[in-house]
Amino acid sequence: MQMFLRHKWIIAAGLIPAVVIYTMFSIYPILSSVYYSFFKWDGFSPKQWHGLQNYINLIEDGVFWQSIRNNLYFVLFSVLGEIPLGLYLAIMLNGKLFRKGGIFRTVFFMPVVISTIVVSLIWNMFYNYQFGLVNTALRAVGLDHWAQNWLGNPALAIFVLCIVVVWQYTGLYMVIFLAALQNVPSEVLEAAELDGAVGIKRTWHIVVPIIADTIFAAVVLCISGALRAFDLIYIMTNGGPSHSTEVGATYMFTQTFSSMKYGYGSAISTAIIIISFGLIVLSQFILRTLKR
Repeated sequence: MQMFLRHKWIIAAGLIPAVVIYTMFSIYPILSSVYYSFFKWDGFSPKQWHGLQNYINLIEDGVFWQSIRNNLYFVLFSVLGEIPLGLYLAIMLNGKLFRKGGIFRTVFFMPVVISTIVVSLIWNMFYNYQFGLVNTALRAVGLDHWAQNWLGNPALAIFVLCIVVVWQYTGLYMVIFLAALQNVPSEVLEAAELDGAVGIKRTWHIVVPIIADTIFAAVVLCISGALRAFDLIYIMTNGGPSHSTEVGATYMFTQTFSSMKYGYGSAISTAIIIISFGLIVLSQFILRTLKR
């Protein structure tokens, strides 16, 4: 503590570059977006003060609320799919049977490092109506009437995309949990085993509480990642059909750069930030309540 007090100005000086960069590339764009949201502006002509009209239009915009609902689908599928699957794979790979199986870690982590464009092309082929793997498998087992245009069905398209997101990012959480599991003291696990706690019982009552903080951090990452979903949806469906796969980021992009409504697009981005912050605070409250 005394050493920290003696060198506090040196430490503060070392933090300045990071604070400046963070302010320039994170805080300033957010504040600019809030500022522009109060104007009617096409990006070229002079800005016109619009007051709260952009936010009033946003509240009455059905497509915006549909995009937020789709974002919530992504959050639910991500939290309930990626976290449990990532934890299951991490526990399995941390076991004696797979502990030296580096190939499995590589295989499960590979979707994370593959370009989103490649992922989109692969899954577009899987979902293709005529020669896609999904419809081919259904036809092979006599379920021809189930075969359909998965990405063209407004009722199913968003859930089909959620499956792709879970597949792509489960490996990321597997690696995070695997690192946390390797820090669990072996003495604790051996003591639990001697007391008869094995399998699911040991995982639930011993392992999960020890790595709880890592799980909480993973949930926050998962929520923020799901709310920032853009590239995969833009490439695979571009928000269609009939806005059924529209999410906040794609709708903001369309309104800002295609419809040239910079003010309205800024209002959408501000609303997304507020909703994201609210969801993260809510998730932290729920997780801390469960921890107690």
